[in-house]
Amino acid sequence: MAPRRPYWRGYLKLSLVTCPVAMTPATSESEKVRFHTLNKDTGNRVVSQYVDSVTGKPVKDEHEAKGYERGENDYVLLTDEDLESVELETVRTIDIEKFVPRGSIEWVYLETPYYLTANDKIGDEAFAVIRQAMEAEDVVGISRVVLGRRERAVVLEARGEGIVLWTLRFGDEVRPESEYFTGIDKKSDAKGVSSLEAVIKKRLKDWSPDMVSDPIQESLLKLIAAKKKAKKATKTKASKSTKDDGDEKSNVVNIMDALKKSIAKELQSRKAG
Repeated sequence: MAPRRPYWRGYLKLSLVTCPVAMTPATSESEKVRFHTLNKDTGNRVVSQYVDSVTGKPVKDEHEAKGYERGENDYVLLTDEDLESVELETVRTIDIEKFVPRGSIEWVYLETPYYLTANDKIGDEAFAVIRQAMEAEDVVGISRVVLGRRERAVVLEARGEGIVLWTLRFGDEVRPESEYFTGIDKKSDAKGVSSLEAVIKKRLKDWSPDMVSDPIQESLLKLIAAKKKAKKATKTKASKSTKDDGDEKSNVVNIMDALKKSIAKELQSRKAG
């Protein structure tokens, strides 16, 4: 699979060390089965478009604008120029502000992973220095970056020859576990725990990406392949049928020609008689 184009380009900064970097999504859904909405009667694709909620008329791209609702049917319009005027330094720079011990961030705060790499040979050394310093201290960096016109908190972890960057959910987005785990019975049967520990040991394996395969995806691919095969067979049968019909039509025409010739010949014989 060819490397994807960088999603973001900018600079990584730690103290006086700065280097150009590129950020690429670490995950992809391009292999997922995707469906288009079709008109069942015609088989044509259905397209969507923005329409004015009052007039019902389509809105052209150049007439679209962002709006912040301040009351019912009352919006503050914001143009692209307005949004660009409030851009922060983090639009183009990931300045590592602080560090925390590796593994101290709870997984529930991790959101979307990206691969961060040096974006210029000149910056390779500076990038390597930042990465190796974090790895030597066994820490991850905490910073901020603007993605999709929204400033996001991010964590940077040295991994191999590069850095993995995760966007973090904001504190108010994560519900406290105490609201859900309070009141759960803490008592457990010692023998039952011992028995399950033995089961766990038997099922213990090394991690593999194969453990998270998608059975529904595989079933859909098989279903689509079967339908393709059936459609191809139907087309072949229809084509053969059309060809046979053509041959039959050709035979009918030939027979009619022969009959006409035969009748004409018979008429000529009668006249001669």
